[in-house]
Amino acid sequence: MRVLVIGDSCQDIFIYGDITRISPEAPVPVFVPTNTEKNDGMARNVSHNVEALKMHISTITNKNGIVKKRYVDNRSGQMVLRVDEHDYCERIDKKVLEGIRNNKCKPHFNDVIEVDAIIISDYCKGFLEEDDIQFICENNDNVFVDTKKKLGKWIEFADFIKINELEYKKNHEMLSNGFEEKLIVTLGSRGCRYNNQMFRVEEVPVKDVSGAGDTFLAGLVRGYLDTNNIIEGIRFAQKCTTKVVQKHGVATVELKEL
Repeated sequence: MRVLVIGDSCQDIFIYGDITRISPEAPVPVFVPTNTEKNDGMARNVSHNVEALKMHISTITNKNGIVKKRYVDNRSGQMVLRVDEHDYCERIDKKVLEGIRNNKCKPHFNDVIEVDAIIISDYCKGFLEEDDIQFICENNDNVFVDTKKKLGKWIEFADFIKINELEYKKNHEMLSNGFEEKLIVTLGSRGCRYNNQMFRVEEVPVKDVSGAGDTFLAGLVRGYLDTNNIIEGIRFAQKCTTKVVQKHGVATVELKEL
């Protein structure tokens, strides 16, 4: 299996520390850093999850550095502050975009690569505009879209749309008719909904949900390509997500864990 991931990426930085008192200068906690962890985030985290599930991966993403810093309390495991830096990137190269047709692409202007599925992981930082996503969906098969954009008619050409409950509520009017067989709504600890059917998940101790949506998306594609059945894809994606939320930070799940 070969998968192409397209979207904006960042660097995720987790700064762990101790909080033992409140500042005398303002009603805020005093955070004392103890250790720092760094990893690729957003679209590149989707790519890492795809690779961890034993699929060949090609990635088209931005070059400049968006940074997300999360400050996490060691004792509770709770994030107390997030700081985003350089929160915008340049748009995809037009020539690269126009080369993504019929499930073929040239990610780095090299030889043509054929792919079985395309994941659009759009965090709305500028790499993909609405007509870019529409172009990819119109000209390729097995396109899975996860976008933070306000949805419009341009999304109709996607094969499957992964969206969380809050995003669904914001786009309910647009999605109320004709999207039942392509819309997967994730509901956190309650599982997800597809085609008016609920898919529950096992209750597990949750340590961190950062990047869990990326893991779900990668698992969805792996399960679908294995079976050509989106329901089986959803069930496999939920197994992956149940594992990853039991880990600290932005993590991946490997097949041997499942």
